[in-house]
Amino acid sequence: MNIIMETKKGVLYLVATPIGNLSDISKRALDTLARVDFIAAEDTRVTRKLLSHYEIKKKIVSYYEHSRTESGSKIIESIISGESCALVSDAGTPGISDPGEDLVKLCVAHSIEVLVIPGPCAAVAALTLSGLGATRFTFESFLPAQKKKRLSRLDTLKSENRTMVFYEAPHRLMATLADMLKAFGDRSISISRELTKIYDETLRFTLSEAIAHFAQTTPRGEFVLVVEGYTNAPQCDEELTQNAIKMAIEFKNSGATLKDAIKRAADETGYSKNELYKVMIKKYG
Repeated sequence: MNIIMETKKGVLYLVATPIGNLSDISKRALDTLARVDFIAAEDTRVTRKLLSHYEIKKKIVSYYEHSRTESGSKIIESIISGESCALVSDAGTPGISDPGEDLVKLCVAHSIEVLVIPGPCAAVAALTLSGLGATRFTFESFLPAQKKKRLSRLDTLKSENRTMVFYEAPHRLMATLADMLKAFGDRSISISRELTKIYDETLRFTLSEAIAHFAQTTPRGEFVLVVEGYTNAPQCDEELTQNAIKMAIEFKNSGATLKDAIKRAADETGYSKNELYKVMIKKYG
């Protein structure tokens, strides 16, 4: 009589890793990384540094944005065959704004057990530092790189009354801040960068103040933007109004048409183009 033994499936562990300071990893996370059969990593070089620091030797496979379809299938096959896998991102909790969420979906589809080893998350860390409302919030991850799509997304969020959390790269920070000012008006914003690292910094501004700051200070590091939600209270910002008028006049005096001067000033400051038009039409007729 032949008895067929069914292989017990392995487990996928979602292991949160430090977002900067290597000391911010839990003992449970280290134990899990040392115990699993293999590790799936967003960037194998980053993960090797972490494992080397804690003297853990383990097989690492690559699982990142452009390999997730092929690599995901292979990882699932290995887990079904009985091996356990730890999924890690470059920093923080896997599955948050990275391809890890697709691997979790695959595991769910194949009835594979998924367990989480919680730990650092840049979005939550920045939110708690912001001084803005943290009871209700929405995580929006990275905005589209293309300006038209970015403005469209922001337009859908202008009436969002929860605190909003975004990730942003340094080379797109100024464009994103300008578009936020245009879409939201001059709201409060908390900007955190390089969290838990040497140059850890959290700055609290209005959006117009943030633009002025980074016009003088080159953005460096990875940023988390925490933006105040919409309130029904009317906003009256005389300084913003005067800045918009001054800028429009400067553009006009530099040779721009009245229409172009108004549009450029509105884009730069986030001030209402229609309101600015009313002021400028009185001045220039």
